[in-house]
Amino acid sequence: MTSPPVNAALTPSGKLGKTASYCALFMLLGMLVAVIGPSLGRLAEQTHTSLGLFSWFFVARSLGYLAGALLGGMLYDRLPGHAVMATALAFSALLVALIPLASWYWLLLLVMSVLGIASGVLDVGGNTLLVWLHREKSAPFMNAAHFFFGLGGFVAPVILAQVILRTGGIRWGYWSLALLALPVLMSLALQSSPAPLVKQGQAQAGQVNWPLVVLIVLFFFAYVGAERAIGDWIASYARATELADEVNAAYLTSFFWAAMTIGRLLGIPISARLRPHNLLLIDLLGCLLSLGLILIFPGSWLALQAGASGLGLCMATIYPTMLTFAGSHMAISGRITSIFFIGSGLGGMFTSWLVSLIFEPLGARVVTSAMLVNLLLALGLFIVMLRIASPRKKI
Repeated sequence: MTSPPVNAALTPSGKLGKTASYCALFMLLGMLVAVIGPSLGRLAEQTHTSLGLFSWFFVARSLGYLAGALLGGMLYDRLPGHAVMATALAFSALLVALIPLASWYWLLLLVMSVLGIASGVLDVGGNTLLVWLHREKSAPFMNAAHFFFGLGGFVAPVILAQVILRTGGIRWGYWSLALLALPVLMSLALQSSPAPLVKQGQAQAGQVNWPLVVLIVLFFFAYVGAERAIGDWIASYARATELADEVNAAYLTSFFWAAMTIGRLLGIPISARLRPHNLLLIDLLGCLLSLGLILIFPGSWLALQAGASGLGLCMATIYPTMLTFAGSHMAISGRITSIFFIGSGLGGMFTSWLVSLIFEPLGARVVTSAMLVNLLLALGLFIVMLRIASPRKKI
């Protein structure tokens, strides 16, 4: 698939169009992530397997995501970004349409692994191209794009719940996502790509703070593990603790993503006023307080709703703000972004795999335990990070 050439001199209207396309892309990615959790039971029935076997489902998806992040990091430094994104989005639409048709466990495993590759390429591309497009002014736009990710996460479970109520199945929930990908694909294909912030081969080793890179990778590992634990498993947690039925459990997932959406909307003006490290500290402490509600009142549906909503609100700006924090301390290339996303993918893979493996034998509380461990680890890593970070010199 071809794309208009890279254009370094972008007008405000040109930037607006590209930013809108990236926001639409992030909304689709959020829908895809959020639709999985509420449909796990249906997918298990569809493939005649138990939830325990779906531990490998998460591994396949995350390994594909890691491969896609690595591939994307190389491609965006060498090729027009929009051509890469449009191609990956075309594959994604096809694969999403196949998910509710896969009646064999191994076929679904293969579909999810390839979809993970496409998602990794798209995720790296959306974040990298936003930084290249807006440069030092990227913080509000990064939060705006991730706001749309949260919006997609809110909308998808609602759509799925309505599809289940009206059709008794999940097919049209997934097919709707596939159809929504088509206008975004066309928008990207028709626009020129932003010029790289750091040209291929230009960045020098001295411009990269590798100890900080390692800490950020570990931070993303821990944080995304916590986010995936609640995003993928909060519905199953609510049903296993008998606090909700299938439809209300799907709505609970929407509460989480709705709160994340509101948090990212608020994060647009807040990120323009607060320094990244201050916002990150507030977010992490807020996550621990929200999780505390669920841990202290494990039998309360109200506490679960409040805790899930609080977690969504406080998690909302962590990912985009950490990317902004990284950009203020080093030159961001496609390669560096892909390294960050590898940490994210490994964290999501490991936590979801572990929870799915021990959920049935040990009970639903493994979800909250995994979140607590990951959030405490993220907070500790961030404190260490602040001690070694130094502002990036302008190049």
